[in-house]
Amino acid sequence: MKVKTQSRKVNKAWLNDHVNDTYVKLAKREGYRARAAYKLKEIDEAHKLIKPGHMVIDLGSTPGAWSQYIRRKLSPKTATGGGAAVGELNGRIIALDLLPMEPVEGVVFIQGDFREEEILKQLTTEMKGTSDTIQLADVVVSDMAPNLSGIDSTDAARVENLIELAIDFCKSHMKPEGALVAKVFHGSGYSQLVAMFKANFKVVKAIKPESSRSESSETFLLGMGQK
Repeated sequence: MKVKTQSRKVNKAWLNDHVNDTYVKLAKREGYRARAAYKLKEIDEAHKLIKPGHMVIDLGSTPGAWSQYIRRKLSPKTATGGGAAVGELNGRIIALDLLPMEPVEGVVFIQGDFREEEILKQLTTEMKGTSDTIQLADVVVSDMAPNLSGIDSTDAARVENLIELAIDFCKSHMKPEGALVAKVFHGSGYSQLVAMFKANFKVVKAIKPESSRSESSETFLLGMGQK
């Protein structure tokens, strides 16, 4: 009985913090589906990654806040408010997730498992557009996260697998001068992830955006310029 009472207290405290969170309020006011939009916004504005005319791949896109932000960046002259800009799109956005995602205007969405060959083939086909050859991405962003078991070694291996897949994807589907932004977690296996980035990118930065909750172990690795 005490456990249930404690659980209710924790849930109530979390809900109170969430409702009063600055970025939750800001996301609601600016029309973003989640506060996560501001994590990518901070990283992008600091390093000037996403520009009109770019092709951007959004991995682990649901609920769509990152796609909304990217959409706004690729149509700055027509973004008059709200998370998803409307009107002409100067660039291409392809989003992918295991879970369904509500449409974002101009964003091509693929529902499926990034680890499956068939889904990767579908993504590659979308990258061709109207041409017969694959158009390489300028930027790849990944908010993918595995289902965590609570067992450090197991979870570290799952995160490492996703990061390895994202990097492998960049090798064959991203421009040499492109950039990868990927969510990782501090803890077991973190140093290996940093080493993996350093082995594949000329410039590597570990970033903890202000909009990322301080109690969260998440951080983001940015790799720029493939080796």
